[in-house]
Amino acid sequence: KKDIPAVNFLIHEIHCRRNIEICPYCSDSIPKSEMKNHIESEHVQVTCKCRMKIENSLLKDHEESACPLRPVLCQFCDIPLAFNKLQEHESYCGARTEPCRDCGRNVLLRDLKEHPRVCG
Repeated sequence: KKDIPAVNFLIHEIHCRRNIEICPYCSDSIPKSEMKNHIESEHVQVTCKCRMKIENSLLKDHEESACPLRPVLCQFCDIPLAFNKLQEHESYCGARTEPCRDCGRNVLLRDLKEHPRVCG
């Protein structure tokens, strides 16, 4: 899958056919001697803490960006929560009030960012 000078192509092709395989799962070029290890380490199915089955090589990305149990911070109180609990928590947490430093009115936490435009 790389450009090879025409003068070396035949020797290179013979070498590749003898020593390299294409992974049936990811289409990467893998030395034949490492193919079994590659498949076992990269493509074996593992179970995430959310009970989803996923390839081992994709687990880290899943845990960081797609897992419903990944940790996230509440925008109002900075408490870490599971992503699937965040909306319910922020709905409750954002309904708490805090007095405005400037006008003294109690303002919902979810409205604090917009409040300075209408304050006073």
